[in-house]
Amino acid sequence: MPDENVPVRSEPPPPVPPNPPIPPVGTLVVDAQGRIGEFRGEWCGAWSLRRVTGGTEWTVAPEDVRPPTPEQRLRAETARANARSRGEVL
Repeated sequence: MPDENVPVRSEPPPPVPPNPPIPPVGTLVVDAQGRIGEFRGEWCGAWSLRRVTGGTEWTVAPEDVRPPTPEQRLRAETARANARSRGEVL
């Protein structure tokens, strides 16, 4: 009786959450490390983000992002406005 010690699973495994929908380019999101970035695009399942004041893009997994809090959104928009007023390239 080889099947005696095999546990029987009574319920099915939990469903795998689907990837979040792809946001429009320029949408503000926060990654798992707490960095706020603009969504720049999707490639091979990874999302590209860029700081709102410009700079190098980085990639994140879609499941590791969330929408910013109102405070984070305000700080990011203020940083963008300040960078533009200084004439920095965005």
